[in-house]
Amino acid sequence: MLVSKTKVIALTDTVHMFLSDLDSVPLSRFLAHWPLKPYNLRTIAPGSLPVVACLPMLAAATDNKIAVLIETLAAAAEHLFWGQTYTQADFGRDFLQNYGWTELIGLRGPIASHTLACGFLLLGPNTHYPRHSHTAEEIYVPLSAPTYWTQGEDDWIRRPCGVPLHHRSGLAHGMRTASTPLLALYLWYGGDLAQKSHIE
Repeated sequence: MLVSKTKVIALTDTVHMFLSDLDSVPLSRFLAHWPLKPYNLRTIAPGSLPVVACLPMLAAATDNKIAVLIETLAAAAEHLFWGQTYTQADFGRDFLQNYGWTELIGLRGPIASHTLACGFLLLGPNTHYPRHSHTAEEIYVPLSAPTYWTQGEDDWIRRPCGVPLHHRSGLAHGMRTASTPLLALYLWYGGDLAQKSHIE
């Protein structure tokens, strides 16, 4: 089974509408590189991971726009490729059981772009994603709560849903979850859009 182009386009359009409604100066710079329609689509075989089973736990989001986005992702999840950047040697087996991403736009996603990457990060409950950094600038938009984030040497801070977090090039950052999984939109711009992050 190949990735459903209809579901990918519907999900990508929903993501774009959601992001366009957010008030963020750094985000507007990223969105300036959003691919134009008709999208340049590539054929990708779908693939799943254990962490994808967490998606139904997030379907009860209280914010209507976030709920629509999660429902659209859940409907398309089996048609997407879910991947991992790290190996068991990096963070251990338990982390890999609770970690994955799917790229919609970029060098690896079904919508081709050499300037922007956009997709979803999914972390299971009680998971610690250690500090890491990369060359590309990054924006995360958490779509679930509570989740905790750190930048540089700062303390861990609980971040609300729907508020973009900007990581400049090379800035170390990390995330951790409590009893609720983390689903977050991510965008990368500049640098190597497929780079494996440097673990701090």
